[in-house]
Amino acid sequence: MRRTDTEGRGPVRYGPPAPESGLPVLPGPASAAASAAARPHGEPPGGSPALLDAASGYWSRRGLPVERDHVAAAPGAPPLLLALTAALGGDVLLPRPCPAWWAPQARLLGHGVYHVPTPAECGGVPDPYALLETVRRVRAEGGRPRLLVLSVADDPTATVPPPEVLHEAVEAAADEGLHVVSDETWRDTLHRPHDTVLVGPAEMDHERVTVVCDLAGPFLPAALPAAVARFPDTPLGAVLRARTLDVLTALGATLAAPAAAAATYALGEPDDVTERLTAAVRLHARVAEAARHAVLAAGALARPPRAGRHLYADLGPLRSALAARGVGDAQDLEDFLGERLGMPTPGGHRFGDDIDALRVRLSTGPLLGATPEERLASLGAPDPLESPHVQRALNMFGSAFDDLRAEAQRMEPPR
Repeated sequence: MRRTDTEGRGPVRYGPPAPESGLPVLPGPASAAASAAARPHGEPPGGSPALLDAASGYWSRRGLPVERDHVAAAPGAPPLLLALTAALGGDVLLPRPCPAWWAPQARLLGHGVYHVPTPAECGGVPDPYALLETVRRVRAEGGRPRLLVLSVADDPTATVPPPEVLHEAVEAAADEGLHVVSDETWRDTLHRPHDTVLVGPAEMDHERVTVVCDLAGPFLPAALPAAVARFPDTPLGAVLRARTLDVLTALGATLAAPAAAAATYALGEPDDVTERLTAAVRLHARVAEAARHAVLAAGALARPPRAGRHLYADLGPLRSALAARGVGDAQDLEDFLGERLGMPTPGGHRFGDDIDALRVRLSTGPLLGATPEERLASLGAPDPLESPHVQRALNMFGSAFDDLRAEAQRMEPPR
């Protein structure tokens, strides 16, 4: 079986930036970080007791109680996943598409990486039958599949898998002896929390699932990288945590005191943090739906965004119009739309999709305004779509797709 290779994706350092809120840092986390900057000692490997207790409380409030000795922290999700992958060993299975930073962690270690197609209704999790087939083919060719990474609130597709789909995938992974890492960074950014059922795999399989949350997503800015992991409360979970901490220690991957203090503050979920998150989610959801409407109006495709700060568009129906402008694959599309929109528009090949598929991830952060003042005004507006700066951004966004629609209509043969 041919492994997924890196041809045509470009160097890792030129990969897509993570979707950010575009909003100013809250005073609470900023003050906590500033106060910690003067501490004479850094954080211990895996995080301080205060940070681990805060993470335990965060998960307990979500129905996943855990003691501090089954939690670990790291300076961001990439080093945490790298350490987990090294601790587990073996080959890694990923849904297609998946976050751009997942595969490089395994490849850096020399592990095999295999992408598995996702179901038609969602991204983030592999189709269970395709997963079983992939595992068996890898083993038949001498591979050692050990780890499945998935997401219940997905970047890049912004979808949330139905519980029954997730359950089948987790069952398939358990049948094949795979350990599951569930990236739940965006679980607190559901656009319609009362209409969307989110269930994590750790609620389905308590013994084979490690949960990872990157706080430099919904809670903290990228300048304060921090991530936490919840390990299974089993003897094997304890061994996995110990091995992961060994790798983090060997890498020197310990949190800076300011980031650890901000993470501890945010994980306690004080009112300022929860109120900002609720308002930010509402804002991004509103703008994402407007952006999707512009994409659909042009004749392209996009699943309804359910979480996060982006949407995943398929411009395959506009292939002829794009070809007339020199766009033949996802890298061309990334360059073309990035220039037209003045914002990062990473192609689907960055996320493991076929480079010939004309797919792209579009983020909502750049549509909220050009200055901190404009973005804060968007946050507080009763209807952000009526804010002049949001209207301007969405009009420019829509015009790029309107031009493609008009071009496609001109190229249609007469009926």
